[in-house]
Amino acid sequence: ASAAIKRYVELGNALNATALDAIGTEYVCLLNATQLKAIDPPSLRVVSLNPSACSQETKNLLYQKAKEAFSDQHHLPAYYELILPYLEGAPAADLKVLSEHDVNMNVATFVTLRRDSLMVSWNPFTPCILLLTSREVQGLLGVHLPELARWQRRAPVRDWIALQQQPELDALHIGLTGGVQEGYINLVTPKFPAPSSAPLGTVAMVFHLLPALFLSFLMVSILS
Repeated sequence: ASAAIKRYVELGNALNATALDAIGTEYVCLLNATQLKAIDPPSLRVVSLNPSACSQETKNLLYQKAKEAFSDQHHLPAYYELILPYLEGAPAADLKVLSEHDVNMNVATFVTLRRDSLMVSWNPFTPCILLLTSREVQGLLGVHLPELARWQRRAPVRDWIALQQQPELDALHIGLTGGVQEGYINLVTPKFPAPSSAPLGTVAMVFHLLPALFLSFLMVSILS
């Protein structure tokens, strides 16, 4: 199937509605990035694909194509149903916009959204940044919001909750627990390989000395 698709494109044929209908959901995951970018967006107005089994890159590219295909309907109530099959590739900015339109997303769809759209993972240089606030999640889920409580012990809902302020979760009135208590800072345990440019002993010593160095800096600042 992959070879047939490649040959079809090499012969100069367009990935239009007829081609996509033949490819279908069964083979859409075989399309590479170049082929996905060559898709004629209006084709997605008449052909429905489900990329849920595809790679995240494929989901992201198909979402952008679908967004372009339905761009003239993004203010209409029907837009959500049209874009729904492709939402697993939606960036945070677009989810924030959807949260303002009473789309009533079910939790089964919510948990398949891009993790980096729900939150930015911790890295050694910046803290974890929460992208979707509790109010925006409430806007997305609408009438399905109470169902979120049944998912609160499972990823990615559990991880999202761990970054949210507990008072904000309490304001949802659905019994979510595990958020950051008022007056506390949530420290996310980093998961990254040891830097190869420095010996492990040196790195460990630097982290060991950080509290002392920080206190010395404060003392100098106060005394000056």
